[in-house]
Amino acid sequence: MEAGVPSARSRALAVLRVRSRALAVALLPAAAAVVLVAARATGRLAGEPWAAVTLVVCAVAALVLLLGGIFAAVVLRAGPAVTPTVPLSEAAAPDLYRLVRDLADRMDVPPPSAIALTPDCDSWLEDRTHAAHRRGGIAGGPQSAPGAAPVLVIGSPFLWWMRVAELRAVLAPVVAGTGPSAHPDIADARGFVRGLDAAVDVGGRRGLGWIAAPARLLLRLCRTDAAEMERGVAAAASDRAQGVDYGLRIVAQEQVGLAYAGWDRLLTRVALPAWRMGRWPAHLDAGVVSALTELSRRDRLAEGFTSRLGERPACDLLEQPGVIDEATSLLAARLFHGGPAEAGPEWSPVEWAAYPEEVVDRKWRAEAARLHAALDALAGPEGRPTGPGGPHGCAGPTASAGSASPAGAGSAAPASVAPAAAGAAGSPAPSGPSGAAGPATIEAADAAPHAVDGFAGPTLERVLGCLTNASGEGALGEALAGWLSADLAREERAADTAAGAGKARGADAVPLFPLQPPRSGRDLLADHVTAMVCCAAVDSAGAAPGMDWLDGPVLLVGGDRRSDLAPRVLCLVEDGDPEPLREWLSALGVRTEKPVRLV
Repeated sequence: MEAGVPSARSRALAVLRVRSRALAVALLPAAAAVVLVAARATGRLAGEPWAAVTLVVCAVAALVLLLGGIFAAVVLRAGPAVTPTVPLSEAAAPDLYRLVRDLADRMDVPPPSAIALTPDCDSWLEDRTHAAHRRGGIAGGPQSAPGAAPVLVIGSPFLWWMRVAELRAVLAPVVAGTGPSAHPDIADARGFVRGLDAAVDVGGRRGLGWIAAPARLLLRLCRTDAAEMERGVAAAASDRAQGVDYGLRIVAQEQVGLAYAGWDRLLTRVALPAWRMGRWPAHLDAGVVSALTELSRRDRLAEGFTSRLGERPACDLLEQPGVIDEATSLLAARLFHGGPAEAGPEWSPVEWAAYPEEVVDRKWRAEAARLHAALDALAGPEGRPTGPGGPHGCAGPTASAGSASPAGAGSAAPASVAPAAAGAAGSPAPSGPSGAAGPATIEAADAAPHAVDGFAGPTLERVLGCLTNASGEGALGEALAGWLSADLAREERAADTAAGAGKARGADAVPLFPLQPPRSGRDLLADHVTAMVCCAAVDSAGAAPGMDWLDGPVLLVGGDRRSDLAPRVLCLVEDGDPEPLREWLSALGVRTEKPVRLV
């Protein structure tokens, strides 16, 4: 017997003792009522007070039994959460099933009842034998039969990045966990804990809110023992797997860490921009190989890992890797972004070859359009951004001659911008006496000379001029950042409302693991200015949108990636200094006065 099994069994018995004590507490009023009724029947408790006491105790006992029965029924019938996965039938992966059964035979444990894939860098066993899973259609077949072995859930990135021998070494301790899981006490204790967890979720429903409190109390009472039980099970599984590819497992664990790093970068830098555009990359698992190969090339610690690519990949164990990759990619979009469960006109797949044109270019132009909409919304009656302290970095026709040149540093030339969209945005710009200094707006357009420079229309010159601020106050930048944050928040709320977000609970509420990090207004403004610069470079300097496997959307000039744009944009956004960016644009041949094509 493995070292961890006695410890796990003793902890399981401790969890079951919590259940027994809860049952005893629920039956205590009934026992007291039976004693009182028997004493009254035999004449041992005669007199007036005891009749009332007996009646009250019987009423309390009946109420406690009713509530206890309802609580027990909920714990028994509520369906525990099931991880959304892509089921993998034996016909779709006969070699993988054969590998797993061979592992189980070598370790003398029951084989898993089925195999499923998850878009994550982890593997585990999951019990799907609860009756609620069969009633809800969540599980079916041998895996849902009472007493069936748990389902083996494998992280899909492992299949594409790892070699067959590495995958076998990594799965050995996981498959070994089916042995301790078959112990009756451990299985019973696990079922009780899962039932309590499901009861907490049921407590969020109308009319059943009282159920959550006792369920949480019982979970707290058995939390330590349940955790120690799982540690004991893991120790027993690891001990049983010691004789199976132990040396290779040490090397394979390095691949697990590398796969996690590459998968995280691929999701957050590459997949997330596509998901926000209503597209989902159809082959994320194949993309993780390219991302990890690129990571290995850049990182000296990962040197030599790519030499393994000549060996047989674990995805060869699948009959149709492309179909499985597409299914797991769609599930990843649902879990990490909250996308629809099925493809549609507004949620379509995108191939990696089409990613630069269909995602990167659209993303840049959508952000450039949002930036100019923000400038319009913050503009005065004549389309010139105004606010506290005067026109922020956008000098009007009454400005001094020293600030007349649009290419000059620290100030901008007169702007003849498109009419403000402030009414549509619900935030009309402040106005003042025509022609006055400070917060005053500009006089009527027919009385003011029209500019003929790059401030007209959606031009990069307009953005540069409006963000240029010789005083360093950055008032317009703060206003733009706030407007962009509010606009994006409105879009997200509208998308959530359209998708019916907030109605689902538990495992049905998506995204389960949102990837979108909180972004400050300054970060949003820098992203939008960068998008505007990239659009101008594509339209007037022959640049092209591109994709980096680790960094996502990039700008390509002459086929080479330009990674020196970000610090220059930050100089403009944070310091109001456009000179570094203007020098960069001039060296590239970008015409800042030329209107860019927007969405």
